[in-house]
Amino acid sequence: MTVQTFRDLLRAQPFKPFRLIMSSGLAYEVRHPEMAWLTRTDILVGIDADKEGVPSEFRICSLLHVTSVEPMEKRSAKAK
Repeated sequence: MTVQTFRDLLRAQPFKPFRLIMSSGLAYEVRHPEMAWLTRTDILVGIDADKEGVPSEFRICSLLHVTSVEPMEKRSAKAK
């Protein structure tokens, strides 16, 4: 995957949440464009976000090891 691929995903209007699948089998969810940051070779993904959406940690994911990107289903509103 290229930097441009991820730039396009993060800049999409409207933004569509996605999941990164890594060659190790681990997966990371990007629910908001501000939860991921790009470098030339990596994507940093914020994890363990609190109620305000502020991550407590991040993971550095090599673009070379991203095997696929999956769209995430939108959470449906619960019936009242």
